Amino acid sequence: MIISHVLELDERINYQMCGKLYVVATPIGNLADFSYRAIETLKTVDLIAAEDTRHVKMLLQHYAINNKLISLHQHNEEQAAPGLIDKIKSGLNIALVSDAGTPLLSDPGMPFVKLAKQEGIDVSPIPGACALIAALSVSGLPVTRFNFEGFLPRTSSARKTFFSERTNGTATWVFYESSHRILASLEDLQAILSGHRRIVVARELTKLFETVVSDTLDNVLELVRNDKNMQKGEFVVLVEGAEIEKNTSEITEDQKSVLSILLKECSIKTAVAMAVEITGARKKILYQAALDMKGD
Repeated sequence: MIISHVLELDERINYQMCGKLYVVATPIGNLADFSYRAIETLKTVDLIAAEDTRHVKMLLQHYAINNKLISLHQHNEEQAAPGLIDKIKSGLNIALVSDAGTPLLSDPGMPFVKLAKQEGIDVSPIPGACALIAALSVSGLPVTRFNFEGFLPRTSSARKTFFSERTNGTATWVFYESSHRILASLEDLQAILSGHRRIVVARELTKLFETVVSDTLDNVLELVRNDKNMQKGEFVVLVEGAEIEKNTSEITEDQKSVLSILLKECSIKTAVAMAVEITGARKKILYQAALDMKGD
């Protein structure tokens, strides 16, 4: 019993000694978008782990933040994370920042945060700017459901495959692109999707030359192709989801096939319910089709 109480006391002491990891969002362009809480956090932590210390140093100097910086990027994070975890366990508080925006969203930091969670370390978000959310908020496209795809593959064939796999998705989908590939990516997108599909290209968000263009794919591509300024900067591209085709009078052959297979194993009620979930067809139409099949 005494040993048990001692162990519990040791655990409480160790927990109290353990530091904390803060995941801090930084501005994506306009420095005024840095929150007061984020500034205070970076001033009070013991260490700041940054994607690019040279880039982040300029931000810190602007806000008179003098804390020690260490580098944590995609090439060293697997090796560096355990050492940082040991520092937190020893009582240090560490802040994780990326070059711009919210860490982990197409930025380094996942191995560090994942390991911290596994070790029972308290990980606290300090929210702020995020290019993804900023672009969604001004896009005019449906945002109740959306898919974030990060950065695209580098080759044309891989991008076309990527686009083909998402052609029929009904949610808005979003990806990041660089100035070096924005034109080629939009050309690949046009090769796969209908030129009438609506897209939004958000460029240099919160910066001096912020531009948000919303139009059909054909029109946006023509603008980017003919305006060299539209090929500069950092881009968020949003693609409107495919329309759900609704046919109130009949079902497709594929839908009939699914229903036919289900009817071999299930009652009409169950088969119809499952077919609605699988195909998206109207229940009333599927039920009548099931009755007709059973009648035959």
